[in-house]
Amino acid sequence: MKVMRIYEPAMCCETGLCGVDINNPELVRMSLALKSLKQNGIKYYRYNLSGAPHQFVANTIVKDKLGKDGIDCLPLTLIDEEIVIEKRYPTNQEIADFIGIDISLVAAAGNDDGEKKEKC
Repeated sequence: MKVMRIYEPAMCCETGLCGVDINNPELVRMSLALKSLKQNGIKYYRYNLSGAPHQFVANTIVKDKLGKDGIDCLPLTLIDEEIVIEKRYPTNQEIADFIGIDISLVAAAGNDDGEKKEKC
């Protein structure tokens, strides 16, 4: 299976879904898609610039891209160390296609498993 890595801009929380007013539906969708991958035993890597800056420096592809284009290129999605998407998150279908799984494994997560949202 291919390896997906997502490098995101700085956010106050790991998922960007904190506080009482979540106003970015794309972050909600992405969080649910990744939750579904995890529930189905599919590994991925997600790095937030404020929470894991060392990951941005350690990956020469990401480091070079940021050096050339600045943080406006984020989020970046890499598949097997190749940039496949920049400046946006992958759709659920793209995630499935990139890592070679059925779309049902990406979109199957429920949105409430009793987890509390963090406050920033």
